[in-house]
Amino acid sequence: MHPYLEAISPYLLPGLISLILTIVLVRLALWIFPKVGLMDRPHLYGLTRKPIPYSGGLILFLSLIICVILFMDFNKHLIGVMIAAGMLVFMNFWDDRHGLNPFFRLLIQILAALTVVMAGIGITSITNPLGGTFQLDSYQIPITINNTIYNCTLLADIFTIFWIVALINTTNWLDGVPGLVSGISAIGSIVLFFLSIRPDFHYFDQTAVATLAIIITGISLGFWFFDFSPPKILMGDTGSMLLGFLLAILAIFSGGKIATAFLIMGFPILDFAWVIGRRIWQGVSPFKGDRLHFHHRLLGIGFGERQVALTIYIFSAIFGGIALFLGSFHKLLAILIMVGIMGMITFFIRSPQKQNPK
Repeated sequence: MHPYLEAISPYLLPGLISLILTIVLVRLALWIFPKVGLMDRPHLYGLTRKPIPYSGGLILFLSLIICVILFMDFNKHLIGVMIAAGMLVFMNFWDDRHGLNPFFRLLIQILAALTVVMAGIGITSITNPLGGTFQLDSYQIPITINNTIYNCTLLADIFTIFWIVALINTTNWLDGVPGLVSGISAIGSIVLFFLSIRPDFHYFDQTAVATLAIIITGISLGFWFFDFSPPKILMGDTGSMLLGFLLAILAIFSGGKIATAFLIMGFPILDFAWVIGRRIWQGVSPFKGDRLHFHHRLLGIGFGERQVALTIYIFSAIFGGIALFLGSFHKLLAILIMVGIMGMITFFIRSPQKQNPK
């Protein structure tokens, strides 16, 4: 048997169960959500279509919880991840229904990331593309709590929190086209899954990472069947931020695959950075929405929602796929190529600026 096929076989069941469970739960949600008022409000955004079941992120979270209980062993790392995920889901569900101050939402995101750090998950080093590594945990601050000494690795912790918060908001802002977040999450998690089970590649046991990755693939793909344009259900911030958080965790959980995740999420991450930088440069609040995101620009030149989603899927799949076989230096080259491609596309695309809730 091929080494990859042999490595995949233990994960077929959790992947299949997570997929089927999500499909079944979404079917139930399509029946239940309208009865309990969990519907979007298109009139608030000037849309004339009928309301669609909303806050589908609750289904993603429920599927995640069930599959994690069924297929994973709980330890302090996983408990920290699930607590942080629950914080984000509760906060965004409340925000979807009642609205919260953007700064308060950012605070909860930081607290969720801090929860993960306190659970012992973090980015302790970054591979130098020219050789060696940059150690982020070399500077430590001892903190005593109940006669127990904890070493706070300040630089590593700050970088980890920044990475998690950035990915959370990247996927949230990506949720401007139906199926985009669920599709990119499915692509990203399956690529990280294959990297985790790559034979003779890891020094540490990657079973937990691979299991979590295939579960996220299953729930993302299961939701995508209903989320792709025209959508039958919307995940809302409850789902988009949850999936962004989970992708961020996969990239650092027992392996540190930051460059790979950057290649998968490259276009959305670069768009996130460009939008933040442009808003600050123009003296506008970073939280003030507009229609200058990359996917809005594609829509502005006549692309349909499906075409936009498929275009970004293709770039993510190509760069994520080649990341499986590249070393650190070549990943850096791939990232530079991606920056160049997106820069050229952005330069030639022009779309009128309009206000948008995202």
